[in-house]
Amino acid sequence: MSASPNLLHLILPVFLVIISGYALRQAGVFTEEGDRSLLGVLVNLFVPCLALDVIIGNEALAHPSNWILPPLLGFLIPTLGYGVCLIAGKLALRDSKIARTFSSVAGLQNYGYIPLPICIALFDRDVVGVLLAFNMGVDIAMWTLGVALMPGGRASGNWKKILLNPPILSVAAAITLNAIGTAQWVPQSVDAAWHMLGLCAVPVGLLVTGAVLADHMRPGIARSGWDTIFLGLILRLGVLPIMILLIAVWLPINRDLRAVLIVQSAMPTAVFPVVLAKMNGGDMSTALRIVLATSLASLITIPLWLDWALKFVQ
Repeated sequence: MSASPNLLHLILPVFLVIISGYALRQAGVFTEEGDRSLLGVLVNLFVPCLALDVIIGNEALAHPSNWILPPLLGFLIPTLGYGVCLIAGKLALRDSKIARTFSSVAGLQNYGYIPLPICIALFDRDVVGVLLAFNMGVDIAMWTLGVALMPGGRASGNWKKILLNPPILSVAAAITLNAIGTAQWVPQSVDAAWHMLGLCAVPVGLLVTGAVLADHMRPGIARSGWDTIFLGLILRLGVLPIMILLIAVWLPINRDLRAVLIVQSAMPTAVFPVVLAKMNGGDMSTALRIVLATSLASLITIPLWLDWALKFVQ
């Protein structure tokens, strides 16, 4: 029996929670002030607790190879995306501001709140732990290369944001604690507490994602820019997935990391680059068009792609 219907049922709730965040913001229930507070709790508590929950005691991350290779590939995969989208953008899009915004947004796959629930549902905690290690590299790529590509962006001033980033620090700390075998010393009550808090990370992150989209949505956003939308769909959901899948299949990597790469290959554009575009002089209409178009299309493409591509990790 095909896995596509099951995968669709897995992905639909993710987008429904995003829509809930969008609707709550539009209704004035989820205010911007509340958004800032919730984002602070998410970044400083929920995500670090998720990292501790899935990494400490994680057998896959007990191997030294998974301390370096997942973050390295996490940096290189977006670098590949940025490069391909920058070349295509300069060739196909005449306006330099639009082309640079396009490359920074379309080049980065959604690496957090959509792949996390997918990996949790499809695989064991070993794969989820490797995903969080992979995301360390993606964060570094986003805050350096992704920002530098924006029309007004400068990567040189973002090292503090990288080095003092709670999710990155918590993943690094959890990998270290796991490596020295501290899992057996963690009290059951503490383990249960960070497990409960970690479970909040994905739904809260999705709600905030919906609210961020509502903040920047403009009337008539889809009435123009179809060249940009089409190019974004072709690259983000066509060319780049094939390239990432080839890397996953050809590289001599373990099954857990291969599963992470395959899930990453199916992802639409990340949402946070919309915020980076606003912060760094990017074209907001271009950023929103790419995020919305690839996210909506991914409702169809993710189940179809994963149904086929996951056969490579059986």
